[in-house]
Amino acid sequence: MSALSALPFLKPVHLRPPRSSPGGQRRHTLPASEFRCLSPEDAVSVFEIEREAFISVSGDCPLHLDEIRHFLNLCPELSLGWFEEGRLVAFIIGSLWDQERLSQAALTLHKAQGSAVHIHVLAVHRTVRQQGKGSILMWRYLRHLRCLPFARRALLMCQPFLVPFYQKCGFQALGPCQVTVGELAFVEMQHAVRGHAFMRRNSGC
Repeated sequence: MSALSALPFLKPVHLRPPRSSPGGQRRHTLPASEFRCLSPEDAVSVFEIEREAFISVSGDCPLHLDEIRHFLNLCPELSLGWFEEGRLVAFIIGSLWDQERLSQAALTLHKAQGSAVHIHVLAVHRTVRQQGKGSILMWRYLRHLRCLPFARRALLMCQPFLVPFYQKCGFQALGPCQVTVGELAFVEMQHAVRGHAFMRRNSGC
């Protein structure tokens, strides 16, 4: 378990030049690679990736389809999707939280006045795993959060075997999480988010 397409780093990233037709005119093609905030219309694609990624491991999903739609309606700016040629291949969904540590209520609530971003889920499509996409997406997501004036830190909960992955992404373990799901126990992790003014001076936000 872990709006802002105008931001410079969320502009579509073209990884190869557009194809040309035999006559020399460009054909309209989808971007080879694009990062953008998700919308409720993306919910089904999100859930399909999440379901395959989590059910085989834990028997359940961090977010069910109605919960995905709920968060993408309330706080789409706290999500980020990676699309390749128009197809979603990886995503992160978050919401705001207003307490020092996560509690059971954090699984379903969005606290609009909060300054902590609770990362509910990061998932990568099975066909593109083991390519480093999860790390790249998290890096871009944390950059994205640094341009949000209200975001001060990111929180997530994960199973112990994922702790090294998130540590490599810059997260620090806070210890056992209060939240449990069935028989599963989690480690709570935190990443500081720098202030908006700093990032505006240093990264074009």
